[in-house]
Amino acid sequence: MKVNNQPPIYLQIELSPVGYLKLRASELGLTHLQVVSEADAVDSGDIIDASADSIEQAQKHVQQAITELNEYFAGKRSEFDVTLAATGTVFQHEVWQALRELPFGQVCSYGYIANKINRPKAVRAVGAANGANPIAIIVPCHRVIGKNGTLTGYAYGLKMKQALLSLESAD
Repeated sequence: MKVNNQPPIYLQIELSPVGYLKLRASELGLTHLQVVSEADAVDSGDIIDASADSIEQAQKHVQQAITELNEYFAGKRSEFDVTLAATGTVFQHEVWQALRELPFGQVCSYGYIANKINRPKAVRAVGAANGANPIAIIVPCHRVIGKNGTLTGYAYGLKMKQALLSLESAD
């Protein structure tokens, strides 16, 4: 995942088993993946104008993400290859990369991620970075649970978190 300052230039809404997915990309890669309500699916948000070539490249990133997500929901994919280009701090990118390295079907705690990035005292900051993740599912923040094994907060609700964890454990 690259540290990116380039805003998204392409947007696509896709219906999935967990609801409407709002995917945005720049020519560098996927910048956002959110689960939204049907009403929020039409908001174009922060999309800016760009050249036709740049938009075409951004569209390719979104199409690859959609293909990979469909395979994931069908139980045929456990890792994502789409190029990511989320905007965030260096620390956030360290956390998001550590999440991407967590094997499919496994869960961890915030403390585990803090240790993985060599910042064992940054557990709360890891939680904040996890909560700021702009690319749901692909950057699997849903795999973070409480250190006592209970489900903890998730931006899209515990029901969706449990559904994603169940999908991954069905393997």
